[in-house]
Amino acid sequence: MSITLFNDGWQFAKHKPENWTQVTLPHDWLIYDTKNLYETSIGWYKKELDGSVFNLGQRVILRFDGVYMDSTLFVNGKNAGEWKYGYTAFEHDITDFLNANGVNELLLKVDYKSPNSRWYSGAGIYRDVFLKIKNSAHFVSDGIYVTPKKLDETRWQVEVDAEINVATKDTDYEIRHTINGKEWITLKGTGSGTANLTDNNSLIVENPQLWDIESPNLYTLKSELLINGEIMDECETRFGFRELSFTSNDGFFLNSKPVRLNGVCLHHDLGSLGAAVDKNAIKRQLLILRKMGVNAIRTSHNPPAAAFMELTDEMGFLVMSELLDMWELPKTEYDYARFLTLGLKKTQLHG
Repeated sequence: MSITLFNDGWQFAKHKPENWTQVTLPHDWLIYDTKNLYETSIGWYKKELDGSVFNLGQRVILRFDGVYMDSTLFVNGKNAGEWKYGYTAFEHDITDFLNANGVNELLLKVDYKSPNSRWYSGAGIYRDVFLKIKNSAHFVSDGIYVTPKKLDETRWQVEVDAEINVATKDTDYEIRHTINGKEWITLKGTGSGTANLTDNNSLIVENPQLWDIESPNLYTLKSELLINGEIMDECETRFGFRELSFTSNDGFFLNSKPVRLNGVCLHHDLGSLGAAVDKNAIKRQLLILRKMGVNAIRTSHNPPAAAFMELTDEMGFLVMSELLDMWELPKTEYDYARFLTLGLKKTQLHG
């Protein structure tokens, strides 16, 4: 099992899959022509993958943190999956398309149509890509949820929901959770397919360091999936202990202290650098905002990159992460309402 950053070794071609040039991801092809920042165009990305990277029984998954906008993945010439929305992470399990004994061609088509946005969107694989090799028994991606709850003045309860996938019927498994290296709980079960495991009582933390704007203390939950004592998969989730509340008369409270929100709306692009995610550039933006007195950010109008959320957690910014800024009613000809409306119609037709 492994998760590897998969940004190097890609080739790019515009309009047609020919005349390839080397690129390193994240990549935004629109920013290269500043006189035509909204050009309707198609981008192609190509990379080779050696089949020897995985063993029989393992799953090979490509994770894209963001591709703008309408993308289709081909593996060895076969359609391995599509993803419409440009601002959310997605994965394609490509195991069944791979040749385990040779070189495999990965080809991603990105169909950018304009106008689609009220701001600069960029185009291409503009966020990180990861190669994930998973055993047949593994945690479902993004399937671990951590919810701290304050019990009294000194104790916090940590609820953990862990979603797993176990391929073999009647498999005995264990899930072991640790917080900052200290073992807290081991859950046991038997089954196959996908299972949700929730424990609401056993993870109790005494006097944790709280997360706040001045001291953004973070903890790490490490989750391990074991079968017959062998670790099949593991995942780390960072979280903080904090308490939020609002009142109509007194406003917002963080850890029982009143806080005045000095917020801004922030789009995902990095100015003249385009939309390709660069963690150092994002940190520079946040440092400038902090000097202005900003302590809260509304992401306009979409989920931001994982790197952005990691930095705001570390630097002490409150964030309201938006999902969509249109639904059934489009704002432009090619925005995402065309896909959402189609999905709603299909849902209505099928009940």
